[in-house]
Amino acid sequence: MQISEIRVDGYEKVVRCLDAATGLHALIAVHDTTLGPSLGGMRMLHYANEEEALFDVLRLSKGMTYKSAVADTGLGGGKSVVLGDPKNKSEALFAAMGRFVDSLGGKYITAEDMNIGIGDLLQVRKATKWVTGLSREQGGSGNPSPYTAHGAFHGMRAVLEERFGGPSFAGKRVLIQGVGAVGGRLAELLKGAGAHVTICDINEARVQELCNKHGYEGVADSKHLEVACDVYAPCARGATINDHTLPKLKCKAIAGVANNQLLEPRHGDALREKGILYAPDYVINAGGIINVSFELLPGGYDEARAVAKIERIYDNLKQVFAIAREQKVSTHIAADRLAEQRIAAGRKHAKV
Repeated sequence: MQISEIRVDGYEKVVRCLDAATGLHALIAVHDTTLGPSLGGMRMLHYANEEEALFDVLRLSKGMTYKSAVADTGLGGGKSVVLGDPKNKSEALFAAMGRFVDSLGGKYITAEDMNIGIGDLLQVRKATKWVTGLSREQGGSGNPSPYTAHGAFHGMRAVLEERFGGPSFAGKRVLIQGVGAVGGRLAELLKGAGAHVTICDINEARVQELCNKHGYEGVADSKHLEVACDVYAPCARGATINDHTLPKLKCKAIAGVANNQLLEPRHGDALREKGILYAPDYVINAGGIINVSFELLPGGYDEARAVAKIERIYDNLKQVFAIAREQKVSTHIAADRLAEQRIAAGRKHAKV
C-alpha cells in the first residue's frame, strides 16, 4: 500500500492511497479540524480520472467543515472517495480502505455516503475504529437517511416562513428530484403534512412504485423542471443549479438535501436575483451528520438528544436568512459567514 500526500492550499491534509493487491485507489481530504476531528462520508464512484475525484473530495470536505460548524456538532470537515465501479466491490478492497483511514490516526472519521452501505463500513471497521453510522446492533446509530430527511423537513418549515409567511405545508406544491433513501422519506413526511408532492428520479420504476403506494404525482426526470411548484427539492447529485437549469426553474424556493447544489457560487446570487429563496444545502441536510456525531459523545448515542438537535436545523436556517436580509447578501454567502464566524470563535477559544 502506497500512501502519499497531495499539497492543497487551505486544507490540513489531503492523501492518496494506491494498493496494488486490492486495486484500491482512494483519496481522503481533511479540510479543517478547528472544531474537532473531521467527519464525513465515504463515497465510491466511477470517476473519469483522479482530477475529477480530487475536485469532488475537496468540495465535499470543505462543505462538511461548514456543515458541522453551522450544525454545532463539535466536529471538523473531511471526506473520502474511492475511485472505481461500485459493481466491483470486495471485502479486501474495503479492508484496505480501513487501513488507509486508520493511517490518519483519528484525524478523519468516516461514514456512509453515495454507493457505500453498512456492509462496506463493516469491512472498513475491521481495520480501524474510526467509523460511524453502523447499525444499532453493531453499536452505531443506524442508517442516517431518516434523520437527514427529518432535519430537511424541519428546515423546510423555516423556508416556508421566510418565503410564504407561515410554516404550514397545507396546499404547498413540492417537487422532489431523487427519491432514494432520503428523498423518499422526505416525500412521506411532506405528504403527511398536507403538501402536494411531485416526484421524479432516474429510476422510473421507483417513481411508479412510490406513486402507487403513496399517491404522489410522478413526472419524468428529464422534464421535471417544467413543473411549477412552491418548493423544489433536489435530493440526488449536486451541481443541478447551473446556467442550463436556472432559466427553467419554476419554483419560489429551493430546499433539498443534495450536496453542492450550486455548480458555482455565482448561481446562488442568480437565484437571489430571480427572487428564489435558497436553503443552503449543507445547512438543511445536516441531520445525518448531527445524528452520527452523537455516537462520539461521552456516554454514547442518545436518539432523543440527537433528534432534538436535528430539529434545530429550523433555527439555523432562520439565522442564515436573517443574516442574508441584514447584510443584503445571498443565502449561500450568509451560511458561509455563519460557519466562518463559528470556526473563528473556535480558533480564538483554542488559543486562550
